[in-house]
Amino acid sequence: MPPRKHPTRPPALPGALLLATALLATGVSGCSALSPFNTCDDTATRVKALRSQPVLESVPAGATVPKGLAPEPAGCIDDSGDAWLHAERIYVFPGPRQEVVDFYRATAEADGWRLQSAPEGLSSPETTAGLCFTKGGDGDALLLTVQFTSARQLKIEHGYEAGPEFDSGSGFEIEVGSEADGAKTGCFD
Repeated sequence: MPPRKHPTRPPALPGALLLATALLATGVSGCSALSPFNTCDDTATRVKALRSQPVLESVPAGATVPKGLAPEPAGCIDDSGDAWLHAERIYVFPGPRQEVVDFYRATAEADGWRLQSAPEGLSSPETTAGLCFTKGGDGDALLLTVQFTSARQLKIEHGYEAGPEFDSGSGFEIEVGSEADGAKTGCFD
């Protein structure tokens, strides 16, 4: 009697078993197989709201946009796997950094922004590290940062060759940002 031949499984069957096992495991554990990340899809309205934040246009007396620097467009970045919405401005100020710090502490807090302090051990002078504020709650949370910048950083980050007016004072960037879904986020998360 010839040896009995066993039928072979179709090549797709192991893949189907693996998929069925994965789906069953996610269903049993309560986890979703869907991505937990947000994308930039349908964020135009939120970006427009960021762009219109009054604090972006509020500047200390004497602050100007560096000559020849095109305004930074507001937008959404999702190259890290989680979308971040932003609107920013860059200014040069002929006075000391402390005047910029004092101005934004007063202006932002008057508009409902809450100043966040760095955790113990991470703090450095505001005139070096800048400022960070939060506003809103889960679903409409915003983050405001004021960071000092240099001509070198402008060249690296924006391809901008800063003129002498930039070197004569304190250059700074101000940004209002948000998660795509408005989830609450902190300055030092």
